[in-house]
Amino acid sequence: MRIVKEEIFGPVVTIQTFETEAEAIAIANDTPYGLAGAVFTSDGSRALRVIKEIRAGITWINCYNPTFNEAPWGGYKMSGSGRELGVQGFEEYQEIKQININITQGKLGWYKEIQKELL
Repeated sequence: MRIVKEEIFGPVVTIQTFETEAEAIAIANDTPYGLAGAVFTSDGSRALRVIKEIRAGITWINCYNPTFNEAPWGGYKMSGSGRELGVQGFEEYQEIKQININITQGKLGWYKEIQKELL
């Protein structure tokens, strides 16, 4: 159904039945989007196993929607690229540059030393 394959931002929930864990994962991943997903179960091992397979950038186990500013926020697939929030989000707004400064006088001799070691 179209409603389970699109990103709908609003008070909407869809419920689907499944027979096996593999089928549930296939249903969850059968969409071009991947912003968020959740697993509800009393089996902790199953929850971790399934959540690892769900192709979504934000995931929850036995809850939905609490977020933390310290954690990266962003989706997979057509749900965007990059991350917001957390250190990863901060890095999205930076241009990183490498700066090397020779603070000794004279030539840097390490090129010759490396060449000697290679020979």
